[in-house]
Amino acid sequence: EEEFKWLLQEEVHAVLKQLQDILKEASHRFALPAGGSEGAAKQESFVLGSAGVDQVKGVLTLQGDALCQADVNLKMPRSNQLLHFAFREDKQWKLQQIQDARNHVNQAIYLLMNRDVNYHFKTGSEVLKLMDAVMLQLSRARNRLTTPATLTLPEIVSSGLTKMFTPALPPDVLVNFYINLNKLCLTVYQLHVLQPSTTKNFKPAGGSILHNPGAMFEFGNQRYEVSHVHKVECVVPWLNDALVFFTVSLQLCQQLKDKISVFSSYWNYKPY
Repeated sequence: EEEFKWLLQEEVHAVLKQLQDILKEASHRFALPAGGSEGAAKQESFVLGSAGVDQVKGVLTLQGDALCQADVNLKMPRSNQLLHFAFREDKQWKLQQIQDARNHVNQAIYLLMNRDVNYHFKTGSEVLKLMDAVMLQLSRARNRLTTPATLTLPEIVSSGLTKMFTPALPPDVLVNFYINLNKLCLTVYQLHVLQPSTTKNFKPAGGSILHNPGAMFEFGNQRYEVSHVHKVECVVPWLNDALVFFTVSLQLCQQLKDKISVFSSYWNYKPY
């Protein structure tokens, strides 16, 4: 019992402090100034590439959770002509996944800071509750980065991303940006219009992270089919750091839960 008291009073706080430190590091990686006092987040540029894809080349510039410049060259397979398009000067594209992940991290930090060093945990279940709440936020933060949204092709068409470029994207080209783990990905879809005579086998595609050639959809009374798909990506090192911090933090939470559960199994006959 003495040992359990020590665990609740000393060890729990040591772990909470460690978790706070790790998560503050993770939060800094998202490099967004909290109150604007540290100035704007720095811009970083990344070169897009992918093994075996030379149709699409480009450079993306990221500033915190905003894609502030995208400079893309696309070689059209049929005509071999080279298209170049970039974001308009006045436009930025918010990456909701980064914003959400950061909000979840900050929520986890807030939960931990609410139990400062002077707080006395009276029961093990109280600690377990706190760990579960923190782990939920961390799992959500991680899932936002590891699981991009599934979108239908009409959703991509109407997402506003198509209006970001100058010169404007040709009507038969669609683009989508998303985060997958530690990578910033760009998918370029080339489309062709389905003639009314060929639409007897028309089956609109559902939501997907990545649509394959042959996927069909309808938009503005016109039916299209995806003819070519090019996916290129760049590794964002600080996203990698953040994912490592999430994993380490989740392990720490789980270890603390396990220690408390070991004690509680000794006292099954009394509330712990």
